Amino acid sequence: MPAINIAIVGVGNCASSLVQGLSYYREGANETVGLMHWDLGGYKPTDINVVAAWDIDQRKVGKDVAEAIFAKPNCTTVFCETVPPTGTKVQMGHVLDGVAEHMSDYDDHRTFLLAHEKEASKAEVVAALRETKTDVLMNYLPVGSQAASEFYAECALEAGVAFVNNIPVFIASDPIWAERFTKAGVPIIGDDIKAQLGATIVHRVLTDLFAKRGVKLERTYQLNTGGNTDFLNMSNHRRLASKKISKTEAVQSVAAERLHDDNVHIGPSDYVPWQNDNKICFLRMEGTMFGGVPMNLELRLSVEDSPNSAGVAIDMIRCAKLAKDRGLAGPIDAASAYFCKHPRIQMTDDLAAQAVDEFIAVAAE
Repeated sequence: MPAINIAIVGVGNCASSLVQGLSYYREGANETVGLMHWDLGGYKPTDINVVAAWDIDQRKVGKDVAEAIFAKPNCTTVFCETVPPTGTKVQMGHVLDGVAEHMSDYDDHRTFLLAHEKEASKAEVVAALRETKTDVLMNYLPVGSQAASEFYAECALEAGVAFVNNIPVFIASDPIWAERFTKAGVPIIGDDIKAQLGATIVHRVLTDLFAKRGVKLERTYQLNTGGNTDFLNMSNHRRLASKKISKTEAVQSVAAERLHDDNVHIGPSDYVPWQNDNKICFLRMEGTMFGGVPMNLELRLSVEDSPNSAGVAIDMIRCAKLAKDRGLAGPIDAASAYFCKHPRIQMTDDLAAQAVDEFIAVAAE
């Protein structure tokens, strides 16, 4: 199979885990535990190459991606210490709303330090995507970066590059954007990546279980804390609107009956610096069982946030490439439903898994 060339927007913790993972899972280096698919439609993780990257932090711009992924304020677990140079230098990105004002109130090692470089223009980004023969553009911008995400989505459209929207800015699930990608003949997967085994996927599965076992879910909350730049960015609640919608709809969509807004609370709760990239979820679900007898469930989940998404991202990249190979355009609904919190079409996770397996099987024929 040919290589899959990817470009990355936002060389933060998630990008760090992705790039580390591409090195960690090089053929024969380690066991393949942690991957949902080793071979996906003929493509392996070793087929993925990083050929372009953009960021706005002075500690990353101008560095090889293999070096930039370990620069501050990144704080995720280093599970692959030796990442060979990629030959790809991080370019200065286009800021727009990618950096929240409150980020400047924190210590340098916790926040972004804006590089004193000329910002990339749309023409320059498009040219870079074309020159590097990029297949898939990965959006890893901070939550709330609506204008910046749309800027890079425009670049993907013009360059004819598949777009994977990992963040809760609604593009794949927005009818206008979906139609634009369809008309342009460009595939898109999104919006808002689900972790491999994170708070939302666990909450969804349990909500679906309540429905299937005849237990009426009456109230629930999901409270999350963490200490990475994602949680620091989201400590400004004005950047949280789409995130709360995305996470809440992911759960509401599999409930037997939609909960009243007063009875469901899902979203980031607090920034705890010493947690770094560790995310802790406190989950509570209250319901009524046989005979009207009440019950409740409480769960505490602790995960390293960014590696928890990287394996999913590797599958999204390969599904996006398969879609591109097949000449598909617009939202790739099976992959979006299985891998994302806010797809255009919501499905239960078992149905989404079946749909994505069928998509892979057809693509591999």
